[in-house]
Amino acid sequence: MRYIRNRWFIVGAILAVLVPSAWLMARDVGPEDTALVARVKKGEFRVLVTTSGELRAKKFVQITGPANAQAANQYQMKIASIVPEGTVVKAGDVVAELDRATIAARMSEVNIALTKALAVHEQASLDSTLNLSKAREDMKNMELGLEERRLAKEQAVYEAPTIKRQAEIEYEKAERALAQAKMDYVTKTSQAQAKMREVGADKDRQTNLMKVVQEVMLGFTVRAPAPGMVIYAKDWNGKKRGVGGQVNPWDGAVVATLPDLTVMESQTYINEIDIRKLAVGQAVQISLDSDPTKKFPGKVTEVANVGEQRPNSDAKVFEVKVELTMSDTTLRPGMTTSNAVETYKIPGALYVPIEAVTTDSGVTVVYKRDGSKTVKQEIELGTMSDDEVVILRGLEEGDRVLLAPPPQHELMVAVRLKGPSLKPKTAPGDSALGMPLTKTAPPPATKKS
Repeated sequence: MRYIRNRWFIVGAILAVLVPSAWLMARDVGPEDTALVARVKKGEFRVLVTTSGELRAKKFVQITGPANAQAANQYQMKIASIVPEGTVVKAGDVVAELDRATIAARMSEVNIALTKALAVHEQASLDSTLNLSKAREDMKNMELGLEERRLAKEQAVYEAPTIKRQAEIEYEKAERALAQAKMDYVTKTSQAQAKMREVGADKDRQTNLMKVVQEVMLGFTVRAPAPGMVIYAKDWNGKKRGVGGQVNPWDGAVVATLPDLTVMESQTYINEIDIRKLAVGQAVQISLDSDPTKKFPGKVTEVANVGEQRPNSDAKVFEVKVELTMSDTTLRPGMTTSNAVETYKIPGALYVPIEAVTTDSGVTVVYKRDGSKTVKQEIELGTMSDDEVVILRGLEEGDRVLLAPPPQHELMVAVRLKGPSLKPKTAPGDSALGMPLTKTAPPPATKKS
């Protein structure tokens, strides 16, 4: 019995050692943990720049307020009422009403000035008529006086020389006075005409200003110039001009727009780090935030060459316009889009997740699984996207790499690369290009700021 008990004890001890060992061996050759290990893939590698944008119509008709608002001293016009955004209107339908308080006050001022100008013009006309009439009457009297002096002169022929000479002097004086009166009459006529032109010009100016104010007041009833769907205009800060919004003549007094929904574009802004990757003509995949399952093809049509600073942002951004190459009845201006711009494409590239790449003493390495062992392998990197990077040397398709360094990785010796680098020469300062591209990206299109 003692021998049997010892034998079973020995068997149990052997099993206690072999079973854990077999479990550990099975674990090493079993399925890899996909959360920690990734395989090197080979295929088409794309570099995408993803950004959000807002849909708007590429072509649209503007609904504007009065065109000559500045001539009527109207610089800030408040929207008193406006139809709901998205309302479908016909040509001539009332879209909005502007507050008439300021234009009514201006109308009263111009009316007073016009009344005064008309009174001054009438007064000047009466004064001129009276003065010229008096001048003509004086000349008539002078002509009669001259006739009397002529008769006196003729009668003094038989008088004494002194009396004869006196008659001649009187006649000459009357003759000269009449000539001077005729010259003064011409001057007074010119003076009256100049005065009438002056007051007439002021009267015409006030009359024209009254017509302008009346036309501007009529323009405070804003009507649709064409049929379409009403979309509110936006201020410089991006806020829509609804009831209470301000309309000013500096931007054309735009109240709303009537977009052409057949051709849509997404307006977006790219940060200064990624803008050099974008160029006109690049393909874009567009999706709607309201329905991410819908995808629309598009292309970059404009890339600004001057940056700007958007409200509530400290970073400089560049405006980019992406045209949708396919129309859809569900698309509406103002919808938020997600735009994935394909900036580079490399066929047949090896690539791994960025998380698998790390550095050790200035050397770029990955931790590669080799059976049950882990090897610290030096690699050479190529083009990089947001979450993956191209491998030029050091790995093969199907290799397994760890997504995080293993324990005591600092004690491991890296396997160094041999031979010349495969990284192509790129433009100075352009570190984003690690491999040749299938298409050379053209420079950004010039857009007026």
